[in-house]
Amino acid sequence: MRAGRLLSLLLLLQNRGRMTAAELATELEVSVRTVYRDVESLTAAGVPIYGEPGHDGGYALVDG
Repeated sequence: MRAGRLLSLLLLLQNRGRMTAAELATELEVSVRTVYRDVESLTAAGVPIYGEPGHDGGYALVDG
C-alpha cells in the first residue's frame, strides 16, 4: 500500500538520517524510481525532505 510505504520512508529518514535512493529502495523493497516518485509526492505535500546530489548525497528530513 502506497500510504504505508510513504510513512515507512519518512520513518526511515527520521530514524537513520540521510539515506540514498538505493538504500531506501532496498529497505522498502521497491525500485529506485519508485523512491524518486514517493519523495516527489511527499515534497509536493509539504514534507521537508532535502536531497543532496553526489557521492555522499542522499535524502534527509530538514531539521527544525
